[in-house]
Amino acid sequence: MSLTLMYITNNPQVAAIAQKAGVDRIWVDMEYIGKEDRQKGMNTVKSFHTVEDVRALRSIVTCSQLMVRVNPWHCATDEYGSSEEEIDAVIDAGADVIMLPYFKTKAEVTNFIRCVNGRATAMILVETAEAVSSIDEILSVPGIDEVHIGLNDLHLAYGMKFMFELLADGTVEKLCKKIAAKGLKYGFGGIARVGYGMLPAEYIMGEHYRLGSTRAILSRGFCDANIVADPSTIENIFIEGVENIRKKEKELEHLSLEQFAENRWIVAQKVREIVKSKESLG
Repeated sequence: MSLTLMYITNNPQVAAIAQKAGVDRIWVDMEYIGKEDRQKGMNTVKSFHTVEDVRALRSIVTCSQLMVRVNPWHCATDEYGSSEEEIDAVIDAGADVIMLPYFKTKAEVTNFIRCVNGRATAMILVETAEAVSSIDEILSVPGIDEVHIGLNDLHLAYGMKFMFELLADGTVEKLCKKIAAKGLKYGFGGIARVGYGMLPAEYIMGEHYRLGSTRAILSRGFCDANIVADPSTIENIFIEGVENIRKKEKELEHLSLEQFAENRWIVAQKVREIVKSKESLG
């Protein structure tokens, strides 16, 4: 097993670097509707990418896949077009994979799948409490290709302090089992570089392997290309970072059930420590 690594950027130079380093999916993030309100005041990624970014990257992303997160399912307004128009536009621009975020109902997923209509890989992002509570019904929709569990918005929905509480409390595991039972490919959350992150990437990777997850986002903790300006530095970070992830994966392939259980216990302990620290800071 090897994790499909995804990185968000609309910068052609960064996209080329990431692709060369072995990142599997270059991700254009067009989601903005409602995002500012629900993540107000938080240090989260709000990209404001456009269809023009998809078109610009299409000629560059030739070895990796070009992935696009569209907006939550919506009707047309005076400010923006409908979901149908948006999805048609990104497919015309060359998207290989399309992600539907922040849905709450089976109907939204059904509409999304109908609109994509097999023209691209259809991925849904489970990141609302309503989607979790209706997950069996949602997963019954024919045509879903992949599922990603979005820990950022989902942990906010449950009033948690730290996104990986969802990993420690078994929520992610329960969802993974349900998705796996449908024979779908799935992933969750993001990872930094090996040895980095509030919860170091290697422990999260252990949980990916234990739970059968095959997709992971490379987070800002891996490389924040908005801060690191020098292209050669970015290239070194990506080459070394992806290489270390692949090396770690080879180790994880040989872990025993007991070792995976131990890693799960360590994750739970570290999450508790992080939450306690956050609570002490108010």
